[in-house]
Amino acid sequence: MAETDKKGARSLGFEPYAIAQDEEYMNADQEEHFRGLLLEWKRQLMEEVDRTVHHMQDEATNFPDPNDRATQESEFSLELRTRDRERKLIRKIDEALERIDDHDYGYCEACGVEIGVRRLEARPTATLCIDCKTLDEIREKQRG
Repeated sequence: MAETDKKGARSLGFEPYAIAQDEEYMNADQEEHFRGLLLEWKRQLMEEVDRTVHHMQDEATNFPDPNDRATQESEFSLELRTRDRERKLIRKIDEALERIDDHDYGYCEACGVEIGVRRLEARPTATLCIDCKTLDEIREKQRG
């Protein structure tokens, strides 16, 4: 699902939101656009979790060869790490849906400025505007 994360709205089957001239930022139509985008993303992630569970149940074999067993355990470990990242992403999606319900979605948590429709389509769980995110990353690099 990393592909979904990197490609944004288009990979989720959504067309970019058509912003009308003089349209109020984060109006009901925009909130509904992002609600649909987030719910679809969550649905896809949940399907992937289900597929992983079934795959691991179906593929769990007690190989007599230690190398085969180790390979299988390594593959399962990688899948579980991926699912853990997706679980955290699902939590972020749920938080974004709560912000939509509270009409706080689309505004920077640090400075309160509009994050922007295009940035949100690229990263629907964004909580910082590009300037605050850049500063955050610079601080993180300095801390090492």
